[in-house]
Amino acid sequence: MGLFDKLGFGLKKTKGGIFDSITRALIASPITDDMYEDLLDQLIMADVGYDTSRYLCEELEKRVRKEKVKTGRQAVELLKGIITELLSADGEMNTDGKPAVLLMIGVNGVGKTTSVGKLAYLYKQQGKKVLLAAADTFRAAAASQLKEWADRAGVDIVIHPEGADPASVVFDAVTKAKNEGYDIVICDTAGRLHNKKNLMAELGKVRRVVQKADADAPVETLLVLEAVTGQNAISQAKEFVRAADATGIILTKLDGTAKGGSVISVKRSLGIPVRFIGVGEGMDDLMTFDAAAFADTLVNLQEAEQ
Repeated sequence: MGLFDKLGFGLKKTKGGIFDSITRALIASPITDDMYEDLLDQLIMADVGYDTSRYLCEELEKRVRKEKVKTGRQAVELLKGIITELLSADGEMNTDGKPAVLLMIGVNGVGKTTSVGKLAYLYKQQGKKVLLAAADTFRAAAASQLKEWADRAGVDIVIHPEGADPASVVFDAVTKAKNEGYDIVICDTAGRLHNKKNLMAELGKVRRVVQKADADAPVETLLVLEAVTGQNAISQAKEFVRAADATGIILTKLDGTAKGGSVISVKRSLGIPVRFIGVGEGMDDLMTFDAAAFADTLVNLQEAEQ
């Protein structure tokens, strides 16, 4: 299944729920104040959020006037461009180290450990030598669950006994990776609630330990969020971003919700890019996020006109 096919399947509920209706309504509508009000209402229903929905409508209106757009079809293309710009990252993830270290954070139940396994598989398919660190030493069976994912992905893993210091697991993993030529270390951390300050402080300790093991290792902290939480994900994510210095987002379970519009507001509200999206249950269903492809799939003129 190609990129656009997989995206189309993963966003089927979101598109079928709201965005196909938005696209059809824009195509059929004359350019009037009522059109923008209707668009605002529908974007809010798609879980884009009020502030971001208002921004999209105001930006669309501004560009319609500037480019002297006359038809709804042209307005659709402008909207697609605005969404693409909004979702585009300022730069690529820094994974050029030998190793680069990815810290995976998020509350329990959002698909964090599963995302670690799928991300390991994704990098393995790219020819990277990947090592996992089972740094969730508090949850019973967390390490054995991650070991299963490591076996499925065909990558190595560092495990310490249950209850061990998570920072020591990460230190040993980064040291091993540096000495044995691994490209990527992906660290699974304990699920954290945003009000648990001591656990957030522990993440800071883990980051310091990475630098102690390898001062040159670039560190990316990826916050795993569940798409089905919609706007609730925003307030949760803000706490994580502040406390854990998150640099990117993995949005899981997009295939299971009509709230895919939350991707847009997550990026704009948090100011950090969506790096990966989960669009299914398979090993290869974690995809590198492509803003243009996402916007083109979400706002698809050809499908809306069929």
